Amino acid sequence: MNAPLEILISRIQALQSTGNALFPKGLFPAQRSNSIIGYQRPDTTMFFSAIIAFTLQSVRKYVSPTSQQQIDAIHDLVTANYPDFQNKDGLKTYNFWKTKPSRHFPNGRWFHRFEHFRIPDDIDDTAFAYLTTSPTEEELLWLKEKLSLHANGTKLWIRNTYPEYKPLVAYSTWFGKNMYVEFDVSVLSNMLYCILHYKMPLNAHDEASFEYIRSVIETRRYIHAPFRCAHQYPRTPLIIYHVTRLITAFDPPALRSVKDQLIGDTVNLLKITRNKMDRVLLATSLLRFGLQKTERITVETFSEKDFKGFYFFIAGLLTAYENPLLYRLSGSPLAHMHWTCEAHCWTLLAEYEVLWNQQQPIGALPLSNPS
Repeated sequence: MNAPLEILISRIQALQSTGNALFPKGLFPAQRSNSIIGYQRPDTTMFFSAIIAFTLQSVRKYVSPTSQQQIDAIHDLVTANYPDFQNKDGLKTYNFWKTKPSRHFPNGRWFHRFEHFRIPDDIDDTAFAYLTTSPTEEELLWLKEKLSLHANGTKLWIRNTYPEYKPLVAYSTWFGKNMYVEFDVSVLSNMLYCILHYKMPLNAHDEASFEYIRSVIETRRYIHAPFRCAHQYPRTPLIIYHVTRLITAFDPPALRSVKDQLIGDTVNLLKITRNKMDRVLLATSLLRFGLQKTERITVETFSEKDFKGFYFFIAGLLTAYENPLLYRLSGSPLAHMHWTCEAHCWTLLAEYEVLWNQQQPIGALPLSNPS
């Protein structure tokens, strides 16, 4: 038995809601905030619960039988909430917030009053919903067609990106008939993970999505301009974490040329990074690559204080505007809403601990379906 790992999983389970006015049974409490304007609200989203279920599912086979039972219980309670976040018309896409009726910016005073802040379903939440359930072959084929209908160039062309990426017919973050097209390197990594996990046939949109990921790594734009490359995950450690997970799980040929560079950049960044949770993300990524030269992070000594200032996901309140001036303003922290979740932080620590214990020569943990 690995005591730190057992404790972490028990702590995660203890944070899962038993059902209250803010968080239905099975969801993990999350918050959105902007410290600059003194804003903080509880947020009823499926996002953190889905990625917690996914991450725990991926480490399940490496933990004790007791922890496996806890992970299965967590997973079942999370996925029971998915229908509330499914497309309002019953399609098999998913939203960050509840959809029937729309509950955008829940538990707040102002943002939920404006239709501008109501968002369509997205490929990120959809990817994790599919990865933590058992979609049929018909549903998977439908998803690939749905993704193509909203890819760049099918109906609209992307405007808010570097000029050389505008012709790429990559997937957009968003579903929605009139929603603008957006590229996010981490979101694309998550959907491509889903596509490769289920062995869906690849097409020109997949190839273009891989090309976008490859290029932002090769040009190091993901280091120098992370917000331009990932509006939802606009920090380099977050991008490294997501791209590395994709590369080490499936070794896609399109990304082999940047693997060594990504490893080198991660090693260098870890040397200068002080935020404890960012160090966990970077060290986890190196462990996935089979690199064990970093000193072990003592996850058993972490407390909630170590999560302060760490955020995994944001929303840029001005990114929907394609006006060049407003887009330049969209990078300002004043226009960013940060999402945090204590349970997810503990989950990242548990994932790191499993990888450290495994010390695998080549490192992604294969996703195992709950049994």
